[in-house]
Amino acid sequence: MTSTPDVTITVIVFDDAERLPRAVASLRAQTHRNIEIIISDDHSTDATPRVARELAAADERITYLRLPENSGGCSAPRNRALDIARAPYLMFLDSDDELPPHAVASLLAAHRERPDIDFAMGAVERVRVDTGRTSLWMPHLVAERRTVDGIESEPGLFFEHLSTSKMYARAFLDRHGLRFPEGIHYEDQLFSAQAYCLAKAFTVIPEPVYRWYIAPYAEETAASISNQRHKLSNVRDRVHVQELIDDFLARGGYSPALREAKDYKFLKHDFRMYAGDLPYRDDAWLSGFAEIVNPYLERLSPDACTRLPRAERVVLRLVRDGRLDDARLAARGLGHGVAPRATVTDADGVVYWGSEIPSTEAARRELCLTDLALDARAFPRAQFRHEIVRLDRGPGPASVRLRVRTYDPGLRLPVGPQVAALLLSPGHKRTTLRFRLDPVRPGVFEGEVLLDLAATPLPLQGFDGVRHPLLQLRTPEGLHNTGLLLAPLDFPAFTASVPHHRVTVEPEGRGAGRLQVRWEPTGLTARVAGPVAHRLGRTPLARGARKAVRLIW
Repeated sequence: MTSTPDVTITVIVFDDAERLPRAVASLRAQTHRNIEIIISDDHSTDATPRVARELAAADERITYLRLPENSGGCSAPRNRALDIARAPYLMFLDSDDELPPHAVASLLAAHRERPDIDFAMGAVERVRVDTGRTSLWMPHLVAERRTVDGIESEPGLFFEHLSTSKMYARAFLDRHGLRFPEGIHYEDQLFSAQAYCLAKAFTVIPEPVYRWYIAPYAEETAASISNQRHKLSNVRDRVHVQELIDDFLARGGYSPALREAKDYKFLKHDFRMYAGDLPYRDDAWLSGFAEIVNPYLERLSPDACTRLPRAERVVLRLVRDGRLDDARLAARGLGHGVAPRATVTDADGVVYWGSEIPSTEAARRELCLTDLALDARAFPRAQFRHEIVRLDRGPGPASVRLRVRTYDPGLRLPVGPQVAALLLSPGHKRTTLRFRLDPVRPGVFEGEVLLDLAATPLPLQGFDGVRHPLLQLRTPEGLHNTGLLLAPLDFPAFTASVPHHRVTVEPEGRGAGRLQVRWEPTGLTARVAGPVAHRLGRTPLARGARKAVRLIW
């Protein structure tokens, strides 16, 4: 290829011979054909070199570049490709992802429409490899086509920190000497923050320009860096890159408002991911986590903390105050309106999360629940906490006996036994199992319910999927309140046979840690349910991918 390409797309790869052809095929299928493709290999040790050379031999637009030694990150292979890229516009692709067919054409059109912009960015499709379901990454940020005159006018775009969703003007990168930082992880966050701040103008388009494959339960050895949150080194790396961004903002003299926006993004996105994992971490990990993050949290803008939802502020404060067991409990309710097990009221009538009155002004402010009105909310919106405290196999082969405890910190429930129901809906027909909750002490009730999955009705065509039972409270007046049912985090899963299905009862293994029931059709039903699941997004690709991922139960 001798003519100058319009766009150079760099595909970085390391030991990914299996998926590299798919990534390159997505580039060769671009509707805009005048492109250069550079496969930048970070010194792979598998069959990647052979596969890459075969791909290059099949298309003159492809160049294969092999680094002399492994760099251990994404930056070096991208930067080495930048050294030889020939086009005036640049894009980046990871070997386990793809570009949608019109990605290059859409972004290039944005540049040609406004030649003065420094980069163009678009929507990112996220594809779950375990389910095949597709969603958009940060869809609210890219819903409207527009040109942004500097990040100060839309600092919320810091949340979209992917370098791969953008097409950059080469002149912009060269003018500022902007390259990917080598020797660190989370390099995209620093690179993107710098690009946002240095760009005078950039265009946002709503069209999908990147297809990001997510494997949330991959084996630890194969998980992406973002999915290695179980490692304290991962926490340390993420905090370090935030410090580098802070240094960049300080040296550049950017406004305090921009720093606050960046701090809010860290709390709402980065810290929030770790917060959701806290229930699954042991004491040593929690102590190490607090030791790493707390010094950095002290330096963040107080206004950024104030902008967080109440439940996230509670977890943040508990971590900062070293109340790590309480932080575990609070984290199980994030995003679900789950009440604390208990509250405490001071002499002035102020209600706080937990069983101890906070000792500092900041803690009193962030753990205050008075305005949540736990004792006065309309019953359907009242907050309770439902936990399974014991789980035993029932009398039938597919039955389980659940001992449920309900916490009512607002004392909304009247004295005496309560009417409760376990709700489960595989398909369109709901199973309702009524049982009684008896008072244990003020604000705490317990009861038992038998869940027989052999008697749970399923759709005629079968059911292939997962459901999480809910618990519903009912008043004598007919009002209902429905909430999550939290399960022990580590009870042993069991599988049984029910008509035409295998059914598994297991812990959710992530998030709030709900009780989880999973059905898999067998025999003829599997052949009927398969096409139905495909129409619902459970694709054959997703079924095959199950072999390559580890579901954490």
